[in-house]
Amino acid sequence: MERTSVVYRQRFKRRARRVARRVLPFMASLFMATPLASPVINSKVRAASTEAKLPSVKELQAAFYNQRTHSLYQELGLEGQGLRFEVFEKALTGYLNLQSEGRLSNDKQLLTVVDFGLPSTAKRLWVIDLAQKQVKFNTLVAHGHNSGENEATAFSNKNESNMSSLGFYVTQDEYVGKHGRSLKLDGVDEGFNTNALERSVVMHGADYVSEDFIKQNGRLGRSLGCPAVPMDQKDEIIEAVNGGTCLFLNGPDESYSSKYLNQDIAINTLLANNG
Repeated sequence: MERTSVVYRQRFKRRARRVARRVLPFMASLFMATPLASPVINSKVRAASTEAKLPSVKELQAAFYNQRTHSLYQELGLEGQGLRFEVFEKALTGYLNLQSEGRLSNDKQLLTVVDFGLPSTAKRLWVIDLAQKQVKFNTLVAHGHNSGENEATAFSNKNESNMSSLGFYVTQDEYVGKHGRSLKLDGVDEGFNTNALERSVVMHGADYVSEDFIKQNGRLGRSLGCPAVPMDQKDEIIEAVNGGTCLFLNGPDESYSSKYLNQDIAINTLLANNG
């Protein structure tokens, strides 16, 4: 029995070595914080107990991903800027899924997050540079006219709904339209935002997205479904995020789901990115 136990542990160690090498600092901190168990007299019982508590490869990977995501969230100072961790985690998971499909630019490691779970009076748009680990912009953004007043509560992918559409987008090319400099957005979440290009849901500047408008009206103005940004920042934001970067629009809709929220793919992409 002891021989079989040794062979099992050796096989497990070989299987987990690559993942464990990346999560040792995280696991070590857990062991340091946990009191040592009392000695067990029977060595066979002790070996069986150890085997029962050994984490699986998938558990190690999940622990690694959770630790890295929390560390990045803290390093970026996002909590102090009002971005909730659960929203950031979803956005990062989608970014890594899209990256794994080769849908994002290799030149710009940017993640733009809009949280329509916050009122329009809050700075609820963040442009995050993942390579430089810095927040480039944190500003106001409008939601669709029929999505709600100060708070967005309804969302749609239908033409002429005048509502915002939740989900992941990949930014496309710029153009000059009725709102001036604007940016096309390609919705990639089937059933939730894939009509964005047909609906002309784009990023553009608007006079009704300003602190002055909030002071006069108690909320921002609203668009026809576009994530409209302040006029004095639109050029810089569009210049930064154009050409194949990830945009995630979050909101209070329990029906929302996305194939890009696959954590296994996100973990594998993160491991690949870290060599």
